[in-house]
Amino acid sequence: MTPGSPLQFRLATQDDVPALVALVESAYRGDESRVGWTTEADLLAGQRTDAEGMGHTLSKPGSMVVLALRTGDLLGCANLERQPNAAYFGMFAVRPGLQGGGIGHAIIKECERIAREDWQLSRVRMTVIWSRTELIDWYVRRGYVATGERLPFPYGDQKFGLPKRSDLYFEVYQKSL
Repeated sequence: MTPGSPLQFRLATQDDVPALVALVESAYRGDESRVGWTTEADLLAGQRTDAEGMGHTLSKPGSMVVLALRTGDLLGCANLERQPNAAYFGMFAVRPGLQGGGIGHAIIKECERIAREDWQLSRVRMTVIWSRTELIDWYVRRGYVATGERLPFPYGDQKFGLPKRSDLYFEVYQKSL
């Protein structure tokens, strides 16, 4: 990987599932995730995703996973789903040792471009666990604002992880494009 070379973006295919699962798990769970600043390891144990879930995300109508690559190396990704009035942005991951270097900013800008130019949508929405203040601050600096909506955390559904706290919920943020 050449650090100075530009990022390339492409849409994920089913062939990318193993690499995507490894990337997302490394960014959110376990000790490897602690290298970066986006870890959820103090909030959740267990998996963030698996091959079945990733495959479903890729095959779902109106859903795509945008990949960020440099000289063929997968550095980051995000899921973008077309909804009636907005694009939903989620499963955002950057390789932990590369976080803070602008890759995440480039990915979110590409996803916003797709929502605005390709899908003709005027908003992007996302959910964030309320206690992830550093991550929320990062989104706010990029123009996202809290909507005041709260969604319950899916306690009891292990495909979302094993909560280490009993007070988790999601806050909804959005940005006008």
